[in-house]
Amino acid sequence: MLTIVLIDDDPISTFVTEKLISKNINQPCQFYKYLSAKTALDEIYDLKPNYLFLDLNMPEMNGWDFLDKFDTQKNEAEVYILSSSVDERDIKKASTYQIVKDYLSKPLIKKSIKSIFN
Repeated sequence: MLTIVLIDDDPISTFVTEKLISKNINQPCQFYKYLSAKTALDEIYDLKPNYLFLDLNMPEMNGWDFLDKFDTQKNEAEVYILSSSVDERDIKKASTYQIVKDYLSKPLIKKSIKSIFN
C-alpha cells in the first residue's frame, strides 16, 4: 500500500488531489492530509510516506520552511511541490532542493499523476 501525504492549508485542494490520485492509479493508497506544515513535520517520520505533495503558501510554516527543516535522512519520500504559484522564482528555487522531484501546478493533472506513479 502506498502512503501519500498531502500538505496544503486548502482542504478543497487536498480533497481534489486525493480523488484525482485515487482515480488514476491502480494501487491501494493511504492518504494523510495536513492543513499545517508544522503538524506534518512533527508526524511525518512515523508515517514513512512514499510520496509527499507540498503546497508553498501556507500560514505559520510555509513550504520552503518545511523543506528547510525536513530531515531526508529520516525519510525517503518522493517530494513534489504542488502550488498555484507560477512564479518563475519559485520554480527555480524548488530546483535547488535535491529532495524535490518536480514542481507541479494546481490542480494536479492526469498526465502528471501517470508520470509520478509509473
